[in-house]
Amino acid sequence: MSCSDEYVSHVVQDGLIQINPTVKSKLQKAKYGIFNHSAVDLCHWTKKSFSNEGDCYKHKFYGISTHRCMEMTPTAMNCENRCVYCWRPTEFYDTLKMPPELVDEPDVIVEQLLKERKRLISGFYGHPKYDKIKLDQSIFPQHYAISLSGEPTMYPKLPQLIRYLRDLPATKSIFLVTNGQEPEMLQRLADEDSLPTQIYLSTNASNKEMYYRVNRPRYRDAWERWLNSLKLLSSMETRSVLRMTVIREYNDSDRFINEFARIIQEGAPHFVELKSYMHVGMSTNRLEASNMLEMEEIKSIALQICWSLQDFKVMDESEISRIVVLQNKTRYVNRWIEAYHHN
Repeated sequence: MSCSDEYVSHVVQDGLIQINPTVKSKLQKAKYGIFNHSAVDLCHWTKKSFSNEGDCYKHKFYGISTHRCMEMTPTAMNCENRCVYCWRPTEFYDTLKMPPELVDEPDVIVEQLLKERKRLISGFYGHPKYDKIKLDQSIFPQHYAISLSGEPTMYPKLPQLIRYLRDLPATKSIFLVTNGQEPEMLQRLADEDSLPTQIYLSTNASNKEMYYRVNRPRYRDAWERWLNSLKLLSSMETRSVLRMTVIREYNDSDRFINEFARIIQEGAPHFVELKSYMHVGMSTNRLEASNMLEMEEIKSIALQICWSLQDFKVMDESEISRIVVLQNKTRYVNRWIEAYHHN
């Protein structure tokens, strides 16, 4: 392997896409569970929940059980964007296509990542501060967050993956986070009866110029692709969220907020999550701590948007995560996942 190989994220071995061994080693040292091109992780909040020291805001906002939430991705090092705020190692992302014949089948991915997750959890059993009942329960996830790293809509068998997860006996919900660069895949999810419980569309720019500055996309028509995804979400028969990461000196101006209100109106999401950029991970090489907004500033932006869009109200907030969530009063769904499923 040459010294430049470190900056190639993937290799094809035994007829399958695999993460380059050097990059894989770095991810494993960071406590990721890796299988070929897929990955699983125990997030900060999952670990906190094991010792009853707090829960993720998805629990507070939507009723998701934090310790039974499995954060995973079928595209660990694949993404079309190099977002300036991303806390993942986007510098390693070098792949724009995943040919179907070179990827793992959904059942294989899930089976292997569940094994990796169990291995990661097993390390917590030896310490008395961790709740053994929660650890036992966490081995059998109820909620799947398809996000973690990379862009999951690049995985060509995503519809099959979502259907497979949906059919598992313990599954209560599936969340999918997308950057909107693959609108054709979002259309496939709808056409193939494969929509997740909730789709998040990353919404960090209100115009083309800003989109390229914040998201640093590889596709020349990236803004148009994103707009197509926004339009699709407005009519999809599943819960939708526009998630906006606010970065000081990038997208926090009054002009942006006014334009963003129009974006929300067009996308008609059920929820809007307004979140400050957090100065963590690899993003610290690209941005400064001063690029973070205070909670009061996020609240102020939320109120401005609600004033512009009478259809939305402030639903909840999480100060520790510097996030405020708005709810659509017109296109209304029950915020609680289990209640939503029983409506």
